[in-house]
Amino acid sequence: MKRLSDIVEDMIGDDEQVLLADGFESAFVGIGRQFGNPISIYDRSKCIEVLQGQGMSFEEADEYFSFNVEGAWVGEQTPIFMDKLTDWEVDDKQ
Repeated sequence: MKRLSDIVEDMIGDDEQVLLADGFESAFVGIGRQFGNPISIYDRSKCIEVLQGQGMSFEEADEYFSFNVEGAWVGEQTPIFMDKLTDWEVDDKQ
């Protein structure tokens, strides 16, 4: 099995870099681009599940994640934590 860092390197190449959120490998969903720069993207709900798997309640995990992970600015390559669109039906005919 390949490490996440190796998979990401295959996705973006040797000449670019992204920041990865340590401990949240199972929540990684892919690479996005902002103004041409690659940014790692994670499923927010899965990140909360990772923390719950470490013994936190949902409320504790959500609060910890919001403040310490999602709320941490670590520069222009700060990862994106997205809420997946799951229970919605989009009407494209507006």
